This record gives sequence, structure tokens and C-alpha cells, in this order.
Amino acid sequence: MDLIIARPEGLYCAAGDFYIDPWRPVERAVITHGHGDHARTGSQHYLSATPGAGILRARLGETINLQTLAYGERIDHHGVTLSFHPAGHVLGSAQVRVEHQGEVWVASGDYKVEADGTCEPFEPVRCHCFITESTFGLPIYRWQPQREVFDEINQWWRANAQAERPSVLFAYSFGKAQRILHGIDASIGPILAHGSVEPLNRVYREGGIYLPETLYATDFKKTDPLLRQALIVAPPSAAGSTWMRRFGDYSDGFASGWMRLRGARRRRGVDRGFVLSDHADWPGLLWAIEQTGAERVMVTHGSTSVLARYLCEQGLDGREMKIEAYGDPEEAA
Repeated sequence: MDLIIARPEGLYCAAGDFYIDPWRPVERAVITHGHGDHARTGSQHYLSATPGAGILRARLGETINLQTLAYGERIDHHGVTLSFHPAGHVLGSAQVRVEHQGEVWVASGDYKVEADGTCEPFEPVRCHCFITESTFGLPIYRWQPQREVFDEINQWWRANAQAERPSVLFAYSFGKAQRILHGIDASIGPILAHGSVEPLNRVYREGGIYLPETLYATDFKKTDPLLRQALIVAPPSAAGSTWMRRFGDYSDGFASGWMRLRGARRRRGVDRGFVLSDHADWPGLLWAIEQTGAERVMVTHGSTSVLARYLCEQGLDGREMKIEAYGDPEEAA
């Protein structure tokens, strides 16, 4: 009998009677991270990794019934041993290790394998069965080192500042925005954060993560010359909104793994596309799977059939796990 199965409510562990990242309200929800497609309101009890508590309370409400565990700390529930291990995705993100009667399964949640300084780096966990995401589970997805991407962003911002044009960079409010802020050269000019980004910046700072000073657009008059030197970090939903009018003649860019595909930047209608993802690329997925030592791999959301078939060709038991699709277009890639 499988230790974790897919149910209409989410990934379910029958032996422990709890769900992992349920997409419907349940009695006991084990949460891998605070993105809106993995952490939803309405459940009676929540369990998460300790570093993710601030994000979950900020997004689901201060009064949620939340219990936390430090990374690596174990808890026993109905004979099931459960623990969280760093996923390297965003602040507080975790893989869920579940052990019952000698069988070990790990549900990855979302993860990336390149450390970025804004969250605990990915930690491989040995297991019999690994439930892995596959958002970018195609061989075409291969990320360049993030330092090179930050250098590209700095060069673009610096050139715009010299031309006295504001630089608007669209990035997901939770995770991507903070990763960019942590990695860029803040000496180039002032940095403005959209109203959906700044509260999450505050949670990161409270968690001990360095982020440069960020200001609100309302701190500047439209004619302020400093505005023309600024980098403005905003969610994709801000594109085309009235909020953007205050920046006048600006240059815009979009930071996402989807920028790896030709045509993605054109569809977004932005000047620049920066290939930066908080998910593992194809080599990263294969490396992470190998490190687990798992002979059985369940592949969820993304290019599931391609990755599962490839794993079978490599001698593993690769299977698609049919679940409600994760993936919030405002947050995840």
C-alpha cells in the first residue's frame, strides 16, 4: 500500500491521517511553503517548517492554528514519523519526509538546487520513494549561474539610469522579488517595491535575510529626478495597471524561468527577459532525484510524462502522479 496517495483534497498519508499541501480545507495540513497554490486557507491545523511561520501567518492570517518544526526535527503522529528538510525554493520551504514501518517517502514540494542566500539551501534526503515536482521537466530548461543573471539585471538597470529611465522589473512577490533584491547591486540607485512585495520583504528581514532598503512609489513625486534612476520591483499583475503611470517613460523586464523559451518575452510585451527561476531545471531535477537514492519516483505538476518516461529509461520506477495542478501564475516560476 502506498504511503502517500492523491485524493481530491490533496496528497494524503492514510497512516498518519494528514494531507500535504491540500487544495481543499482539511483537518490536518502539512505545508511545504507559503505560495498560494500550496498553502490555502480553511484547514483546522497547520504544520510547517519553523522558518516559514512568518510567511504563513502573513498570508493565511495571524490566528491560524499553526505548529512548526525546525528543519530535521522529528515528530511522531499515529506511528508515522514526520520531518521537514530544506527545499531551497523560498523562505521556509521544505521537503516533507514521512516514515512508517521502515518505509520512507519524501514529498519535495517546490525546490531548486542552487543556493541563493535567501533561504536554507536544498538538502537531499534519502528515501524509498520521492515525490518530485517537474515544473521545468524538459531538457530545454537549463539555468545559467544566478550571478550571471544578476549581472545582466545590473547592467540593464545601470544603462537605464544613465539614460534617466526608470527600470521596472516584474517578479513574483514572494520569493523571486526577495531573491533579486538580495542579489543585485543596490548602489546603482534607489529601489522601489510594490505594495504586494514590501510586506513580504519585511518578513524576510525579520527572518534575518539581508535585503537592501526599499521605498514605496508614493515616496516620490512624479517629477523627482531620483525616480529616473530607480529600480521598481513589482508583481506581473501590475503590468498595464494605473499604478505604472507614475513612472512615465520606463524600461521593463520580467524575471522568470519561462523567459528561457523564445516568444515568452514577446508575449509578455516587455523590453527584457531575465531567465531566473526558483524551481530546479532539468539537470537539477535529475541530480536531486539521484541524490535521494529512490528507486521509485512519483512525478507531479509540470512535464510529468517526459520526466517519468526518462526515469524509466534510466532503470527507475518513474510514474506520473495525477493531482490538481499546482502553479500560481503570480508566484511560482
